[in-house]
Amino acid sequence: MTNNQNRIYVIMGVSGSGKSAVAGAVARQLSAGFLDGDFLHPRSNIMKMADGVALNDDDRAPWLAALNDAAFAMQRTNNVSIIVCSALKKHYRDRLRAGNGNLSFIYLHGDLPVIEARLSARKGHFFKPQMLVSQFDALEQPGIDESDVMAVDINQPLEGVIADTLQHIQSFMPQEDCA
Repeated sequence: MTNNQNRIYVIMGVSGSGKSAVAGAVARQLSAGFLDGDFLHPRSNIMKMADGVALNDDDRAPWLAALNDAAFAMQRTNNVSIIVCSALKKHYRDRLRAGNGNLSFIYLHGDLPVIEARLSARKGHFFKPQMLVSQFDALEQPGIDESDVMAVDINQPLEGVIADTLQHIQSFMPQEDCA
């Protein structure tokens, strides 16, 4: 079922691209539904990650199904909903789209040196450069066949990324909701 009024936006990108900061700020400004996709990982995935073991596609399958269901539920109750999910591979994005006709993606796009500099500058954050390299290795850049993905350049201050994201979302909102 597609509801032309209610929309879901998945804020996607590699670790360190600013997904949580941007999504949180946008959700607050729009009074939107908000979900950090990491909260839906099953216990087995959480334990694997805690042990430093990378997840594979089989591990991610139940998580993506849960995110797909959450997106479906959110679009039924919220005018705008924001979900944070890296969505690095096209088939992950396809799984999230399935049955959610009002779902689209906002890709926080930046190159490795920009994100590496941001991660290394974080206070109190343990930074492993190899983890970022593996994120970029796994990333399947959205192509022209994914017309529901809008890229936002993160090589600007956070306020600019938030403003660009808000502008994109508001372009789909009825005028009375944008005020």
